[in-house]
Amino acid sequence: MSLEQQPNPRNPHGLGDPSDTSLRNVEREVLIPKIMRDRARAEFCSKEVADFEECCKASSVFMVATCRKQNSALRDCLTHWYQNEAFKEECRAIYLQERSEYRSTGIPKKHRVEKI
Repeated sequence: MSLEQQPNPRNPHGLGDPSDTSLRNVEREVLIPKIMRDRARAEFCSKEVADFEECCKASSVFMVATCRKQNSALRDCLTHWYQNEAFKEECRAIYLQERSEYRSTGIPKKHRVEKI
């Protein structure tokens, strides 16, 4: 077996070093903010999201005019979390952990079975 064909223990599946913590621009500007957005909407701003959705359902065509208060509350809540440095760092750590697991196993998150 030549050197090129031997598996690299730092890159077992050819997907990158699992322990690498450097980030590409797309990870920093797209993928981590997506985790932040999803977590903020689901965990911290769920009341504001529900209020805005309920208002939109009730007012249908006129939602732009009638749901301003709910939209503003939702936007303020999300902005608060987007600007929170500790929350950003937490989401960055979540992303790096998921990426490390993918690079170690070669199995995407949606196909991995979580062990309880």
